[in-house]
Amino acid sequence: MDGGPAFQQPYGGDSAWAQELLDHLRPAGRDLARLVAWLARTAGASVCLQDAHGGLLAGEYLPLDAAVVADVAAGRISAAALQDGERHVRLVGIRHPGPGAAAGAVLAVARPAPFDRHTAEILGRTAGVLELLLRERELAQAGRRLRRATADLRLAILQLLMVEDTVSARRVAAGLWPGLLEQDTARVYVLEGDAAERDRLADACVDAIDGRALVVRCPAVDEHVIVVGPFAEVAERLRSLVAERPGTYLGGSPRQRLALTATAYGQAVTALAVARFRPERAAVYAARTRPAQLMDPTALCAWTAAVLRPLDTLPHHVRAELLATTRLGLEFTAVNAAKVLGVSRNTVRARMDRIAALLGADFSRLTVRALAHAALNTEAAHGPYDPGDAPDTPVRARFTELLGTSALRSWAEGLLGRLDEDGRDLRRTLRAWTGADAHAERAAQALGVHAQTVREHVRAAEPVLERRLTAGGTDLYEVVLAHLVTGELPAPDLGVPGPGAANPDQPDASVHR
Repeated sequence: MDGGPAFQQPYGGDSAWAQELLDHLRPAGRDLARLVAWLARTAGASVCLQDAHGGLLAGEYLPLDAAVVADVAAGRISAAALQDGERHVRLVGIRHPGPGAAAGAVLAVARPAPFDRHTAEILGRTAGVLELLLRERELAQAGRRLRRATADLRLAILQLLMVEDTVSARRVAAGLWPGLLEQDTARVYVLEGDAAERDRLADACVDAIDGRALVVRCPAVDEHVIVVGPFAEVAERLRSLVAERPGTYLGGSPRQRLALTATAYGQAVTALAVARFRPERAAVYAARTRPAQLMDPTALCAWTAAVLRPLDTLPHHVRAELLATTRLGLEFTAVNAAKVLGVSRNTVRARMDRIAALLGADFSRLTVRALAHAALNTEAAHGPYDPGDAPDTPVRARFTELLGTSALRSWAEGLLGRLDEDGRDLRRTLRAWTGADAHAERAAQALGVHAQTVREHVRAAEPVLERRLTAGGTDLYEVVLAHLVTGELPAPDLGVPGPGAANPDQPDASVHR
């Protein structure tokens, strides 16, 4: 073990190398590559740190005896000293933090001079520091895996709620968050911030809510965090969180049944658009009058039952899945609906195609989508309709018969009448745009103007009507219904099978465009 004098007192003394080694344990200095490079300089050697499978962790690859390396990695020997020609080699096993004698890594040091006692001590102490750093890294990786698994579990619960599978959602949530979904109702909140800061925002939500709500990083919008909160205090905690974080906004839904989580999510997104213009940067979905509330409820439910009757032959779970997917697909784009549900956009379109074929509906038409949206949300709010509950009411009712109430006409005229005061004739443009299935180019051709003019008029109508139009969804469908009530658009007869519906129950139906 005697060596040349050039390697006996590196860096001028015993205390210098020890202090430098300790510096690698400071938070700012914990880096395997830096520590291995330091060891190479200090020992005048080539250094290789590899994992138990031979993968390089730091340093440089060295030609080593595979059998000896395998013995060290397996824990059959803790260290080995070899002489390979002019090289003197030391192998040290870095223990794995788990049970058993197997090493988590192997440290190999090769140099031209033999290892004296001093250099051997440096090597041994460095191996101890490497073990600490590797354990820290393993714990950090385990923590990241746990956080990722927990995030995936939260998303899975949300996706189950989105397709109305509350039983499975409760079963999955019970293991980690007992009691979280025991209540039958909840509010949905959507927080918006900078995409680069979303992980911090989500972590802040988890800390603020303290297990009282489900926090999910939105799979569709990088800036959004979704919170499903059954408990009343969640809203106040989220408002406080937003108040402390400039550039962050909060939209919330009214309390809804868990089975209507998808509906509540759409309401929270709508409220989020309002929150951007409020000084407190928070808003709750306004409980304004809905056109469905102004229709005869028995007749509306009877019409809904007639429209959806072709779905009654489907197994219950298939029917629920198709309806939940279609509700989201009508509210958002197919791409975003797919991300929220955790399926491909082709799956969303195929499910919507299947519903369209069964209902005899052409979803490329905006008025048809508006009526389908009304039927699906009526059943979601009131449950499947049983004609036996009202034997004196005709089972079949045309949708135009539901639009004849004076209250509904007053609502429609009041809504669209807001546009009459604008000198640009926004009402005429909006009528042409909705009649052209929300295609600006087709509306422009009918009006004899540029498509950009149509887009500008539609955007100008949004704050007047207090509804989002270009984003689609509930707000747009309400405006379409207003046009149907006033007779400015013709009402389609939803429920009459059309071309291509000869085999409506085929799962490989053409993809919805």
